[in-house]
Amino acid sequence: MSEAVIRCAARSPERGFHRAWLVPCVVAIANLVMIDLAAAETLPEALVKAYQTNPQLNAERARQRGTDENVPQALAGYRPQIVASLSAGLQAVRNLLPDNTVQSATLRPWTIGVTVSQILYNGNKTANSVRVAEFQVKSGREALRNVGQGVLLDAVTAYMNVLANQAQVEAQRTNVTVLREIQATTKRRLDAGDVTPTDTAQAESRLSRGLADLNAAEVALAISKETYAQVIGQPPSQLIAASTVDNLSPNALASSIDTANHENPAVLGATFDVDVATTTISVAESSLLPTLSVQGSVSRQIQSDPTLSTSATDQASVIGQLNVPIYDGGAAPSQIRQAKELSSQSRLVLEQIRNQTRTAVASAWVSNEGTKVALTAAESEMRAAGIALQGVRREAAGGQRTTIDVLNAQQDLTNARMRLIQSQRDRVIASYTLLSAVGRLDVHVLNLNTPDYLPELHYHQVRDAWHGVRTPSGQ
Repeated sequence: MSEAVIRCAARSPERGFHRAWLVPCVVAIANLVMIDLAAAETLPEALVKAYQTNPQLNAERARQRGTDENVPQALAGYRPQIVASLSAGLQAVRNLLPDNTVQSATLRPWTIGVTVSQILYNGNKTANSVRVAEFQVKSGREALRNVGQGVLLDAVTAYMNVLANQAQVEAQRTNVTVLREIQATTKRRLDAGDVTPTDTAQAESRLSRGLADLNAAEVALAISKETYAQVIGQPPSQLIAASTVDNLSPNALASSIDTANHENPAVLGATFDVDVATTTISVAESSLLPTLSVQGSVSRQIQSDPTLSTSATDQASVIGQLNVPIYDGGAAPSQIRQAKELSSQSRLVLEQIRNQTRTAVASAWVSNEGTKVALTAAESEMRAAGIALQGVRREAAGGQRTTIDVLNAQQDLTNARMRLIQSQRDRVIASYTLLSAVGRLDVHVLNLNTPDYLPELHYHQVRDAWHGVRTPSGQ
């Protein structure tokens, strides 16, 4: 609270509240509200920061950009290979001629040439390698989306943990304040002879427990703030209560499972992995098929003739080559059998992931429904505990209740408040967990105010690149 607001609040009634004080007070209060709003942070804003700055997510994006490069590497099989060569040196020559004369010389041979090779047919190995690379890119995009969902869910959990721990610290501070008042009242009544030393000891014991609980809550808050900074990218400011996202998830368990089978990134990624493994069989089978290539070359050789009959030689050639594999010691058949087994494994992994996703959706659905019941029960418990504490206090004032009854009622109210805070936290996290399980926890569905990271953009930038070592980002 600003100094002007403090002066307004501290203005004594008997001195009056003149009109001259009105404008400064209103301005100060307005400024305070604006500062609070500027410092406040909502859950969507925290999710935006995590989406933009989380190192785990950015690392996964870099991995995906690396996976994109598999496609131009595979496409290189369609393109010619050009090699330029240059060699130079010294060569001493001593020739014995038929007439027994000796011919000697020191040559400085050098050769320059260019060779162009082009594969015309390699058993469709290049075509299938391109297909494998394309499927790897699609699988990698789903893996990136899965990591993005995990980061956003971690951000929600970190946000709600800080929010809940802050509320729990405040609840424990309130509890300690009340326990101090009860202890002070008990001491006064002890001095007046209304209670026994046992009542005072009980009040002191509960106060010590309250201080320990406050310390534990403060420790939990400090830990949750550090986790928040790790996930979100900066320490938490003033957090605002978050709402659930039940309206973004299917409204029935069966439809949630069906949606997860079509939208969950883990399932979709495993489906593309099956395509990768199946196409890899065709790549391995190409080793059994003939390969047809053509090679053209031009070269010039200077002082390379040891007979000393020519000083320079120019050559140009075009050569077609057909290679037919007959026997390679069994390596190619083994690779084919291996690819088939890996394909079978990928199908079994896909079925396993589908089962795991189905279980995760069912668990998230049941948990989400359970948090609704738990929250309603916690709210009822909170109201009842408050009413009970008021009644016990009145009865204790009338001599019908003891100090321990008041302490127990206060502890029940504090426990109820803590359970309510935990239920509110669990309620929000459960709704986001269900949204993640069905595969819809992303910036589009949440309508977050941030530009979406599009992996397709980098893919199209590098897919048809014939040369250049700089990345699209300039590295």
